[in-house]
Amino acid sequence: MARERNTEQKRKKTPPRSLFQSAPAQVMAPRLMVILSTLALLAIGLVMVYSSSSITSYVEEGDALGETLKQCAFAVLGIVMAIAIVLFFNQERMQGTAGVLFWAGCCVLILVTALLGTVGLGAKRWLVLGPVSIQISEFAKIAFVMMAARIAAQYREGEIDSGLAAKLTIGMVLLPLGFVFIAQSDMGTTMICCIGLFSVVVLSGLSGRAIAVLVGLGVALGFIAVLSKSYRADRLGSFADPWADAQGTGYQLVHSFKALASGGLLGAGIGNSYEKLQYLPEAETDFIFAIIGEELGLVGALLVIIAFLVFMRGGFLIASQASTPFGSLLAAGLTVMIVFQAFLNISCVVGLFPTTGKPLPFISSGGSSLLSSLALVGVLLSISFDSNNEGEYRQCRDNLQVVSRVSPTDRSVRGGRNSEGRDVRARRSSSMKRDGYPSLHIVRGGKAPVYATEVRATRTQRR
Repeated sequence: MARERNTEQKRKKTPPRSLFQSAPAQVMAPRLMVILSTLALLAIGLVMVYSSSSITSYVEEGDALGETLKQCAFAVLGIVMAIAIVLFFNQERMQGTAGVLFWAGCCVLILVTALLGTVGLGAKRWLVLGPVSIQISEFAKIAFVMMAARIAAQYREGEIDSGLAAKLTIGMVLLPLGFVFIAQSDMGTTMICCIGLFSVVVLSGLSGRAIAVLVGLGVALGFIAVLSKSYRADRLGSFADPWADAQGTGYQLVHSFKALASGGLLGAGIGNSYEKLQYLPEAETDFIFAIIGEELGLVGALLVIIAFLVFMRGGFLIASQASTPFGSLLAAGLTVMIVFQAFLNISCVVGLFPTTGKPLPFISSGGSSLLSSLALVGVLLSISFDSNNEGEYRQCRDNLQVVSRVSPTDRSVRGGRNSEGRDVRARRSSSMKRDGYPSLHIVRGGKAPVYATEVRATRTQRR
C-alpha cells in the first residue's frame, strides 16, 4: 500500500519552487525558526571570529581582517549553496540518484584524502584544492545520514526486510564511517555521525532489544578507541583534572576556565578578551565559546544556547511535517547531529566532556564546517518546502465542502448546489440542537466524491 502511494506521488510533476511561495502558518513557523536562528548564529560567529582572530591574523599575516574576510566569503558561499539545495533538490531527488551520487562522491574523496591529503594537527584530514583546504568528512556526515535515512525509509515502508537493511547499513554507512575513523583518526566526527545515525535507526522502528545491542556495542567500541591512542588517554586525564598539569595537557582547558570565569554576567565587552591574546589555543575555532563567555558574559553564552535550542525545535517540527518517511528521518537525523555537535563543543569548553577538536557550528572559524552546516540547513529547508505540496490530509480536506452553518433554532433544511453543480442537502444535528451549539455540515460534493460527514463544536471542559 505504501509502495503504491509513493509510486503515485512520484508520478505527479513537482511544481517549480520559489523562495517566496506561500505556506500555511504551521509549515512556515518551523522554517522561520531554522532560518532566523541560523542567521543569528552566523552574525554572532562573524563578530566573534573577528574579535578572537584579529590580533593573531595581524601578527601572522599583517591583516587583522584576514580571517574574518575568509569567514564572510564562506558564509556567502554557504548561503548560496543552501538556496541552491532548496530550489533544485527535493526529497525525491535526495532519496534517488542525486543522494546516491553525493554519497559516492564523498566516499571517493575520503579515499583520495587518505592517499593524497595534507597532514594538519597530527592527522591527514584535509584535501587541498587550489588555494583552499577542504575537510571532506564534514560533508560526509550529511551523506552518511542521508544514506541511512534512505535505507531506513525503505525498511519502514516494507520495500526491504530487516536483514537486507542491516547489510546495506553496514556496507554503505558503517564501513565508510569506520574508514574515516581509522584513516583520519577523527573520533569527534565519528561520534557526531554515530549520534545522527542512531536517531535515524531509533525512528525507523527498530526493536528495543536491537537498539540496546547497538548502544552496548557503541559504548564498547568507544572505550576501545579511547584507549587505543595515547593522546586520547591524555585528553581523558586532563579532562578529569586539568589543574594537575596546567602547563601541559591541561593548559587549554585551564585557560578556557579562566576566560569563562572572567566574563561574569555581562562580559568584558566585544574585543576586550584577555585570553585571546595568544594564551588560549584555537580561540577562534574549537574554543570560541570560551571567548564568547569572556566578552559577552553568561548572558551572551545563554543566547547562543537558546539559538541552538530554537534551531532544534524548528528542525524537529520540520521532521514531523515532512511529506515522506525519508524526509522525516533525514530531517530528524540531521537536526540531532548538528545540535549534538554544538552541545558537544560547549561541553568540552566548560569541562563537561574531554576535548574532541570539533568546531561550534555556524560560529567557529573554518570554511568546511561552515559550508557543511549551511548545506545541512539547505536540506532541512528543502524538506520543509516539500511540506507545501498537497499531502494526503490536505487533499481529503479539500475534497470536503461546507454547505451550511445550521443554527439549532432553525427548523428549516438548507440545500443548494456546490461549485460543481451537484445537489447538496444539509442535515441538522439533534445533539447540537439539544446542546444549543451551531454545527457545520459537510456533505458530498467537493473536488472528489466523499461520504457525508458532520463536524460539530464541543464545549471546552475547564478544570
